[in-house]
Amino acid sequence: MQHYSLDKVAPLSEEMLAQAKQEPILLTEDTHPDYVLMSVQKYHELIQQLEALENLVWGELAEKSLQSSSMVGSERFLAELQKLAALEET
Repeated sequence: MQHYSLDKVAPLSEEMLAQAKQEPILLTEDTHPDYVLMSVQKYHELIQQLEALENLVWGELAEKSLQSSSMVGSERFLAELQKLAALEET
């Protein structure tokens, strides 16, 4: 990620920086939203939330895949196990 010293960017008021520590600030250019200013702490919290949600989604997809899948050749494998079990009973 690129980074710039605050003295190199357009002047930002102390009020804006203080507010950005509490919640993201939307910056507009020609009335169009173009940028978001937020504290590093809020940015890291956002990234952690996104990673947690991504892990949740991937976990749910994996669980669904496991529930709906079967091992290749599982019918034959089970049949062979049943034959072995029948042999042991005799």
